[in-house]
Amino acid sequence: MELRQLRSFVRVVELSSMGRAALELGIATSTLSQQISQLENELATRLLQRRSTGVFPTEAGLDFWHQAQVILRQVDAAASVAKQGRFSGQVSVGMATTTASVLAVPLLSAMRERYPTVRVRIIEGLTSHLAALLNSRQLDLALLFEANDPKRWSVTPLLDERLFVVGRTDMPGFPPILSTARSVRVSQIGDLPLIMPGNSHALRDLLTASFHAVNQTPNVVLEIDGANSLMRAVRAGLGATVQPGAVLSMLDAEGDPTSTDASLRAIPIEDTSMRRRCLLASFSDDELSPAGLATRVILIQLARQLAQDGIWRGAITL
Repeated sequence: MELRQLRSFVRVVELSSMGRAALELGIATSTLSQQISQLENELATRLLQRRSTGVFPTEAGLDFWHQAQVILRQVDAAASVAKQGRFSGQVSVGMATTTASVLAVPLLSAMRERYPTVRVRIIEGLTSHLAALLNSRQLDLALLFEANDPKRWSVTPLLDERLFVVGRTDMPGFPPILSTARSVRVSQIGDLPLIMPGNSHALRDLLTASFHAVNQTPNVVLEIDGANSLMRAVRAGLGATVQPGAVLSMLDAEGDPTSTDASLRAIPIEDTSMRRRCLLASFSDDELSPAGLATRVILIQLARQLAQDGIWRGAITL
């Protein structure tokens, strides 16, 4: 006995017509008649009787119809529960603090709207730490700036981020050209006192390599690994920094995209070496839960939309 036979039988009884039931079910009348005959043969009893006014259930058929309705309702309820369960549970997403400043809230809002039964957990950290969490399966998804183990992961390039020089225009050592420039090159900021993350940070490696390409060494005067503390030090005039455009979301900037407050300036760096690629990494599709797969789709759409709308500053879609 198959579910399709039960559904066909129930519909014939409800409509009192083989022809109308076949039309509604999208099958030929002969096919529907064959299904009913197979059902009757399996039960060894007649379920329907044909009259001039239509098709009606026998006494046994009426009892069977009631039970078939109960079975089908239970099957539909089970399917509904299973379908809802696909998009429940928790999905853990790792991202850098600067990335989280522009992406975390839009992601949480979008997931609450589309998949309210999915709990999204945001974990902030360095790329190396997030990669380790992903490998140990403590993360479902991670936004990284390098893929150390791409063969093991499913990696989607999201966008490239331009880097900015950010500093107070009244800071000692802040070159006058930076007060009015619309963009600069690495060679123009060689003497600028910089506050940067330590050597374990991927951004520091990118900075060092970019300066080395123009035969210079960055003038790093302070090392601070936390993005919030680093930007507070920049605000205090202890030095400038080189950061992605997403960090500007932490400065409550309004108006001019290169302006933050009365004395703080953010100037894009022209050199293509001063860009970093943002990657969305996860395990393969068959290892991700349906909720994880749905979250990955939302992340990709959001990141690219934020870049296109200019909300993710300096971001270039791929």
